[in-house]
Formats: sequence, structure tokens, C-alpha cells
Amino acid sequence: MKSLRNYSIPFTGLALGKHHFEFDVKDDFFNEFDYSLVKKADLKCRVELEKQETMLILDFHIAGTIDATCDRCLSQYPQVIDVYEQQIAKFSDEVIDEDDEIIALGKSEHEIMLAGLIYEYINVAVPFVATCGSEGETPYCDKEMLDKLNNLAANNEQDENPDPRWDVLKKIK
Repeated sequence: MKSLRNYSIPFTGLALGKHHFEFDVKDDFFNEFDYSLVKKADLKCRVELEKQETMLILDFHIAGTIDATCDRCLSQYPQVIDVYEQQIAKFSDEVIDEDDEIIALGKSEHEIMLAGLIYEYINVAVPFVATCGSEGETPYCDKEMLDKLNNLAANNEQDENPDPRWDVLKKIK
């Protein structure tokens, strides 16, 4: 967890206004999280922190590539990630309702940890169905696996002789 300390911003000494920070998000970042969807990455995270008297406004831009596995051919390929997110952190000792997506910073706090936010934004950006592109047209695509899948799909269509025992159920409506 010590490496995640690099992803924090000490805000107490900052003047009011906008400040820019940049973080490299590599493989060691994701090694700190158990069961991470992402294992390997080469990302840049740019954070624009606007300090106001009562709050911090954090604008995130995360861009780069992560290693993903194609759900179709099972090959590894670089998935491009480009994320824009905003987070608000209020200076308050009161407990803020969790329905609000606002972070509460107490008077005793002097820095804001960004590792959890960065991790969340990247994992949400991972596509639900990952594919390496047009079938067989990218250098990452496993053409041999695609051929096997296509052959199996063709065989299933030919062997599709319905079982006559199911005909009785088709009559029920």
C-alpha cells in the first residue's frame, strides 16, 4: 500500500485556484488491488484540482492502454482507455449522505487520496464485452481460434435435427 501513497495530493499548502498534477498508472498500481480486472496498464492520469474556500473540484483525464483479453478469440490485445471524470470534495466535519457523490474532508485532513478513485474510473471504463477489433483483421487476433469457432458454429447448424419428443411441448400454448 505504500506505493499508493504516491497517488495523493496534499491540498493544505495550495493557494486558491487551479493546480495540475500528473500520475503514471502502471502494473504496480494494479498489483496493490486484490482481484483487479486490470493487471497490466500504461496510463497517464492528469488531475486538475481547483481549490475553493469550501471545496475541491477534481477533474480527471485518464488515457492510455490496458492489456485486455478478447472475449471472442481469447488473445491479449491493448485496449485504449480515455476517461474524463469529475469529483467534488467538500471541507466539512459533518457526515455527508452517501447518496451524494461528494467526498467529505475534515479539518484535520491535509491530503486527498486519489488511488481508489483512479482505480474505480479505470475499471468502469473496461468494456463489458472486450473484442480485439474486426474478426481476424487485427494483428492481435487469434485466427486459428476464430476458425475453430466458425467450424463449430457451422457444425451446430447442420446437426440441428429437432428431437421429436419436443414436438408435444410446441403444441402447448
